[in-house]
Amino acid sequence: MAGGLRTRGRRRLVGLVAFAVASLGLASCGGGGIEDTETSGKGDCGDFRIAVNPWTGYVANAHVIGYVAKTEFGCNVTYPDVKEEVAWQGMASGSIDTVVENWGHDDLIKKYITDQKTVVDAGPTGGKGIIGWYVPPWMAEKYPDITDWKNLNKYAEMFQTSESGDKGQLLDGDPSYVTNDEALVKNLKLDYEVVVGGSEAGLIQSFRSAEKNKKPLLAYFYEPQWFFSEMKLVHVNLPKYEEGCDADPAKVACDYPPYELNKLIAKKFEDSGSPAVDLVKNFEWTNDDQNVVSTYIAKDEMDPEDAAKKWVEDNPDKVEAWLE
Repeated sequence: MAGGLRTRGRRRLVGLVAFAVASLGLASCGGGGIEDTETSGKGDCGDFRIAVNPWTGYVANAHVIGYVAKTEFGCNVTYPDVKEEVAWQGMASGSIDTVVENWGHDDLIKKYITDQKTVVDAGPTGGKGIIGWYVPPWMAEKYPDITDWKNLNKYAEMFQTSESGDKGQLLDGDPSYVTNDEALVKNLKLDYEVVVGGSEAGLIQSFRSAEKNKKPLLAYFYEPQWFFSEMKLVHVNLPKYEEGCDADPAKVACDYPPYELNKLIAKKFEDSGSPAVDLVKNFEWTNDDQNVVSTYIAKDEMDPEDAAKKWVEDNPDKVEAWLE
């Protein structure tokens, strides 16, 4: 997720599995099959492999793009379930065609885009990314000064758990997430221990439990994120981010930067002539759009394909703009 830092992934959704959607016999917008898409000038899509990183928002991006590619171009869409860095490797090796929500990664940009030239920046998703530390609403209401990092040590004892020992616990997510938290705790001289919770779902459940039972919780979290529509988590203000303050991962003592989320495609895929290339490049939507689909998947327990279909059918003008 962040340039030059450890990668961030988000745990795969329960019930989400990689699958292939057969392209033969599927109708195009005009009602015909693959032959019609070819004669209409859209070209033969063939296989289209969209990497799926393990967080709900990414899954929303992937399946909306995949659904449009399947129904418009007859693509045989598959969703390899991989972590972020592995997805970059896959684009370079030819086993992955696209990553549809990238969070920075200056080191990988240099390796695969600048040096190897095996990966291409496919433009913004339209989404704005935020990473930070959050507390449940009850805590901010009872301890309003807790949202200033300078006061965290005052409350450290309250956050102690069996995992953190005699220090306060800072709960992180999947170990592959982009995180500066170890360095932040050290460099800001905070009496906290970073404890890895393991997944997006685990973080959400921890916040739910903390709010319901009025238990102290300080945890890493991020936006875009559907869960904010259920619970208004409160952001803890770390030292203000300034350009370059995170250049040395070991010396980071500032908040996370804002992220302009973007898409990536394999250079080999870009040169393939697939109509899905322009679809990926043209795809843009907002955090709110993504959160709608993510809510369908994570809260309403819809199959990602069904969630994508519903959103696409509800937003024809936005989809049409991607096809121009």
